[in-house]
Amino acid sequence: MESSNPRAWIETLRRSHDRLASVAEPLVAERLTEQSYCTDWSVAQVFSHLGSGAEIGLMMLPGALGEAEPVGSDAFGPVWDTWNAKSPRDQAADALVIDERQIATLEGLTDDQLDQMKMEFFGMQLDAVGIIRLRLGEHALHTWDLAVQDDQGATVSADAAELLVDNVPQFLAPRLGRPLAEPFAVRITTTGPDRDYLLTSGESVGMTDWPADGSAGDVPQVRLAAEALLRLAYGRLDPDHTPPSVSADPAVLDKLRTIFPGF
Repeated sequence: MESSNPRAWIETLRRSHDRLASVAEPLVAERLTEQSYCTDWSVAQVFSHLGSGAEIGLMMLPGALGEAEPVGSDAFGPVWDTWNAKSPRDQAADALVIDERQIATLEGLTDDQLDQMKMEFFGMQLDAVGIIRLRLGEHALHTWDLAVQDDQGATVSADAAELLVDNVPQFLAPRLGRPLAEPFAVRITTTGPDRDYLLTSGESVGMTDWPADGSAGDVPQVRLAAEALLRLAYGRLDPDHTPPSVSADPAVLDKLRTIFPGF
């Protein structure tokens, strides 16, 4: 899959929407108020989060395309208030509608528009891939939050994990990682796709490619699928949702869970 092609990201986001819709289809009204994997949100509130995110994404798109002034964060509050006021049934139903609208809008952009797309985010200048990456990340992981309600062995979609795995060292680890009290280092290798990383925890948490010169020394190793690494970074690899394929010393894995407590 071509990670530098925004169309590939949009196509993967489309498939994530289809999975979200399939997860939503069997849910009856009573189940929408159950707690989701996110401890602070019900099932309906996860849909609400995805719905408000799609609406905000559409609001910000003209600015990202250079067709209007960028939308400030003060515009987000009224959107969240509107979604919070919806009934659980409407949160779920309306989320699918606005999510479809956002993806269809992205699919309708010309190549020139995608080339011109840019947005500042936490001091970074994002292009079209960077912007869509943010949406796919939350979309794929929150879809998993819902899928796991009925399938304890659910995984993040393989196509999404393939695109998002490199986001772990580049973006997630230094922002979501919480350093341990004592220095710690571990080699992390993945499959689907294959990656080889060195994670270090000192004053901060960092991840780099595994140094081929042996400078990392003798450190423990964790082997897991890329989707499991992605869930680990988001605090979604607790013991009950760790696949048997994960190979690691339990104490090392517990340290990684402490570094990535999730949200």
